Amino acid sequence: QVHLVESGGGLVQAGDSLRLSCAASGRTATIYGMGWFRQAPGKERKFVAAIRWNGVHTYYADSVKGRFTISRDNAKNTVYLQMNSLKPEDTAVYYCAVDHRDTYWYSLESGYDDWGQGTQVTVSS
Repeated sequence: QVHLVESGGGLVQAGDSLRLSCAASGRTATIYGMGWFRQAPGKERKFVAAIRWNGVHTYYADSVKGRFTISRDNAKNTVYLQMNSLKPEDTAVYYCAVDHRDTYWYSLESGYDDWGQGTQVTVSS
């Protein structure tokens, strides 16, 4: 099992930027990929972005493509989500997750095994 700790959330205005971090500890040797999901109030959790641990492949939801960038630092076992040009509709709790099974189901919750506790991002208009 991997313990994940997200950080970097906060309250910003539309157009601002934030960088979320997700630090992994524990069974990090078997990480094949990591992803970010978000859940807005009263809505289902949705895929945001994912990255293969080799860093070669990244994936994004259409709603964030061109504004968000996912990256990873293998030495620090940390994945980042740089969020630019934030919009009020980006307001949500953001969760990071780890894939230990190499599923490639990067946009599905079922493709991940361990989850962080979430960090709140609020974008005011």
